[in-house]
Amino acid sequence: MAGNSFGKLFRITTAGESHGPGNVVIVDGVPPGMPLSIDDLRPDLQRRRPGQSLLVTQRQEEDEPEILSGVFDGRTTGTSIAILIRNADQRSGDYSDIRDKYRPGHADYTFDARYGFRDYRGGGRSSARETTARVAAGAIAKKLIAQEFGGQVIGYVSQVGSIKATISNPDQVTLHQVETLPDGSPNFVRCPDYAAAEKMVALIDEVRRDTDSIGGISEIVATNIPAGLGEPVFDKLKADLAKALFSLPAVLGVEYGNGFACAELRGSQNNDIFTSRQTRAGVEIATESNRHGGMLGGISSGMPIVLRAAIKPTSSLAKEQATVTRDGLPTTIRTKGRHDPCLLPRFVPMGEAMVAIVLADHWLRWRAIRK
Repeated sequence: MAGNSFGKLFRITTAGESHGPGNVVIVDGVPPGMPLSIDDLRPDLQRRRPGQSLLVTQRQEEDEPEILSGVFDGRTTGTSIAILIRNADQRSGDYSDIRDKYRPGHADYTFDARYGFRDYRGGGRSSARETTARVAAGAIAKKLIAQEFGGQVIGYVSQVGSIKATISNPDQVTLHQVETLPDGSPNFVRCPDYAAAEKMVALIDEVRRDTDSIGGISEIVATNIPAGLGEPVFDKLKADLAKALFSLPAVLGVEYGNGFACAELRGSQNNDIFTSRQTRAGVEIATESNRHGGMLGGISSGMPIVLRAAIKPTSSLAKEQATVTRDGLPTTIRTKGRHDPCLLPRFVPMGEAMVAIVLADHWLRWRAIRK
């Protein structure tokens, strides 16, 4: 099965299924000597972990990472880093009665069309369980870009259903605001607009009790990104970021900067005006606004990179739905098991991981031609 690797110089390869023994990622391209331990991987894996609240699937996984290679005496060796996250709470029996039925919204039919065979236990390779490996790799990428140029990637939920958050300054949102409410309790929906977050929680709980699901939008912002990352044609930074986010399960749309709102503007309204100022390091060039979302011509401009991903409602429902069998016979289906009534809260660390991986890759590529 091809298509299990992503990136060029910072390259990840994943393996694993939803109900197999575990998921593995191999990370190539990490420079030698960078401090790294499982403590660097745990925080984002815990943010992605199922069972955090009633807003997400109740599957209980500790998601404790094991570093199998590429680290010695607490530092990277420059060789391949292999990480294993074991599965511990599979309930494969929940899927036995749907092995020959196609779940609406899932990859069951398309897997059969491509391979003539599929792992029906929770979606197998197409399950979001695979993203544990990506989040572990993303934690390494985050540490690398922070160490090399102070880069930071923060994601949050900006919309659930018709409830939209008001975020005045996306590049100033902090991880603490995303993860914690003003009273110190966990912000399970990961929306830094706390009034909107309260309404989002109520809506997700409503659809959960109705055995349904709801979609929304996640915004991801990368700050302190130097100008010059990306290529001008096929390997545009925006193209690789789009592929990275589209490769995640349930993503149906990606935009950056003004996105589709640019369709209503004139060029004079959409352009960002350049400015400059003298600093100790020399002349600093920026723009007065950031409708271009931190990328011009597919290359980073030095302004914050602002992306949004539209996430569909969870396809696995306890509601009875019409479908067909592998033989094309009409039937009905009700998906058992434990599923997220809203994917957005756990999508945030997944989206952050893929953005950080792309930035780490393009940073190494930029450094290779500039040194």
